[in-house]
Formats: sequence, C-alpha cells, structure tokens
Amino acid sequence: METPKNETFRDSIGTINEEGKRAWVYPKKPSGKFYEYRKWVSYGLLIFLFSAPFIKIDGNQFLLFNVLERRFNIFGAPFWPQDFHLFVISMIIGVVFITLFTVAFGRLFCGWICPQTIFMEMVFRRIEYWIEGDRGKQIRLDKQAWNADKIKKRVLKWFVFFIVSFLIANVFLAYLIGSDKLIQYVFIDGPFKHVSTLISLLIFTAVFYFVFAWFREQVCIIACPYGRLQGVLLDAKSIVVAYDYKRGEKEAGRAKFKKNEDRPSTGKGDCIDCFQCVHVCPTGIDIRNGTQLECVNCTACIDACDHMMESVNLPKGLIRYASEDNIAKKEKFKFTPRLKGYTAVLVILTGVFLGMSFLRNDVEANILRLPGQLYERKGNNIISNVYTYKLVNKTIDEIENVHFELLSHKGTIELVTHKNFTVPKQGLAEGTLFIEINASALSGDKDKIKIGVYSNDELVETTTTAFLGPRSYR
Repeated sequence: METPKNETFRDSIGTINEEGKRAWVYPKKPSGKFYEYRKWVSYGLLIFLFSAPFIKIDGNQFLLFNVLERRFNIFGAPFWPQDFHLFVISMIIGVVFITLFTVAFGRLFCGWICPQTIFMEMVFRRIEYWIEGDRGKQIRLDKQAWNADKIKKRVLKWFVFFIVSFLIANVFLAYLIGSDKLIQYVFIDGPFKHVSTLISLLIFTAVFYFVFAWFREQVCIIACPYGRLQGVLLDAKSIVVAYDYKRGEKEAGRAKFKKNEDRPSTGKGDCIDCFQCVHVCPTGIDIRNGTQLECVNCTACIDACDHMMESVNLPKGLIRYASEDNIAKKEKFKFTPRLKGYTAVLVILTGVFLGMSFLRNDVEANILRLPGQLYERKGNNIISNVYTYKLVNKTIDEIENVHFELLSHKGTIELVTHKNFTVPKQGLAEGTLFIEINASALSGDKDKIKIGVYSNDELVETTTTAFLGPRSYR
C-alpha cells in the first residue's frame, strides 16, 4: 500500500527526498521570545565552555579530562584512576538524570544545552546568515551558477568555518592535555616542535568542520543515540514542543487565512497553513505531524507560529510546550509514579556519590608483595618479606617526611633506598621495602598485616597486605 503524500514522514526522515538523497535544509532565521532566551543560555554555556580549561582553582584546572595520563579534574578537584568507581557512579547519575528529564520534558536538552545544537544554531548558522542571507537567499545562491559573487561568499564562509573549527579544536585539546601545556606548545615551544599534537589538532579541526559545515542536523537525526531514546521514554504525559491539533484542525481542518472571513463560523482550525513552522525548523520537519524523531525541541516553530497568530489576530500557543494528554484531555502535568521512581533512584545514587566523595582519601597507598618471592629467614627467628609500594598524592600540597609503620604486628619496615621521602603534589612515589616480623608473632603461613603511612608523625593513610611465613609456626 502506497503511503499518502502527507504521511511520508512516518517512514522517512525529513532530510531524505523521494530519490533517497540528502535534502539540504535551509531553515529560516528564527526570532522571538524563546529564541532570545536560547541565545542567553547558549552564549552563557559557550563562555563557560571556552573559559573552563583556563580557570584554575588552587592550581588545578577547573575541568580536565586527560585520558592519556589518566588525570581528571572535575570542578577543580583532582581525580585519579583509583577514583574510577566515582566516575562510574557519576556517569550512571548522568544517565538517570537525562532519562528522568526526558520522561518529563522530552528532548529539551537537545534544543537548549547540547553543544552540537548550540554551535550549529548559535555560531555556524548565524555566520551563514551573515554571509549568505536568510532562507530565500541561501536557496537562490545554491541554485546560482558559480560566478564571482557565489565564489566570494562560499570561500568566505568556508574560511570562517575553518577558523572557528580550529578554535574549537584548540579548546577541546585544552580539556584533554591541559591548558598550560597547550599554551606552552603553541606560544613558547612553537607548534612544529610537537608535530603529533599539531596533527591531532588538525584532525579535530577537520572533524568539527565536517560536522558543522556538511553533516549538520544529521548528527541529531542519525548519529546521536539520544533521539532514539524518545521512543521508549516519552509517553502521553511528557511535555514536548507540540502542535495543538484540536485547536488547529477543528471540524473543517486547517486552511489558508482569508481577510474579513468569519473563521470560527466556517469550522476551520486556527492553523492558517502558512508553513512558517516548517521553514524555520533546523531539522526540516513539520511539527504538525506530531512528535517525531528529528525534533530537538528548539522552540523555533513556537516563535514562528506565535508571530503568525499575532499577525492574524488569533490566540498564541497553537504550537507550545504541552503533553499529548494536555492537548487531547486538557490534563495538567502530573508527577507520575514513573517519575517518582526515577527521582528516587537519582536521589539514592547522588547520596552514594556524595558520601563516597567525602570519604575519598587524599592519599592512596598500595603495598604488594614482590611477585615470585616467598620469604627469607634471618637470625633470631626473624621472617622477612619484600614488597613494592606506590603512594598517590591527590592533593595540591607535597606530603613530606613519609615513612611506614606496622600497626597490627611488632616488627620493622625498612625502605631500600631511604628512610623518609616526599610525595610530590598530585604525583606518586614508588619503591621497594622489607618487612621483618618475629616468627612467634605470626599465626600461620599467611598473615594479614596492617601498615600505617605517616607524614611528619601524623597518620595519613592505612593499608593491608599479606605476609608469608613458614608453616611450622602456625
């Protein structure tokens, strides 16, 4: 059975034409109340994004995700691989929060907070409007022959896109390797002394340029998995950008506006079929077809529709934030048992994360027996085991005059190279040590011993390890 022409949205995405080729989207420049709100939110987030790698708190970069060196700073607090459990919990919290937010408010994150949308709509698209003009001019320019005017505009646009992409790539690299190192590479050493970093930077630039100059809304439609979550997370009570079909269609359906017509008496809906909501959509959909995968809840259609309703003296809000039940049954938003369940899980996980964060030690100590070694018997029934130690200092201060003491048994601990040492700030110290215990103090061939780590005679951490001895002293 052939799909009716006005129902093609059900089996095809909005950016694919009848031949299966890419249908380029030329959205009209949006304007209106929600667009102004989005600009303020977007510019605030852009300022934060570009400044966060260069903000320091107690000498720590505000945000750092150095995967190669396994160093992470979250809001100025340093995290190490030993804190991986905190990272996992924070990721789970993020997933649950997005799930809760989507169930309640749909894809609002995509339209207001997502970096892809902010860069595309508030940076690259605005550059395009500045150089090529609004929707109509862009369509005509695209169909225009390659004359001097078209070449000038396209080359200028591509050049500006490349510069912005290069700038974004630098900021992205600052999050990965650290802003201090990036500044050193660029302004002190010179980029050609670090060819591998320069190549990485150019690769990032190429990726960003490809995404924002060509792939564009396809990221939201094809690549982003979040859009697919709508199908299982949204229900009739979720608040989304929605078209009020009850009011827009009425008995006689939508129709073009006619001046001096008594529209209510004709039974026609308030939708005047002006297609402004379609022309302004950055993903090329018709919101009047209902909630769709491609909709990112950017509110451009709300502003466009409200402007048209004002122009023809009809009430605003034909397209608005609303749920299916609100439109069909006039029901208000309710905190459903489903939302309560997600909220409870989120609160519990957040509590666990905060508790573990407060209990997190500033010093991480690991003392392990040297692989392949048993024990050594010395005079006066002394049993000796050899160990390797690793101390991780997560603070911004040096830990000085560090030494070890046995807490569970009487015995001695001897470092191979020195008695006391210093653990550098946000660094680690490694070495080898011997633990000697009298055989009479051992309860078996494998005892669990407790070791204290002291700095200037102050206990800063404790750890446990296994101590091997002869079976005859069990």
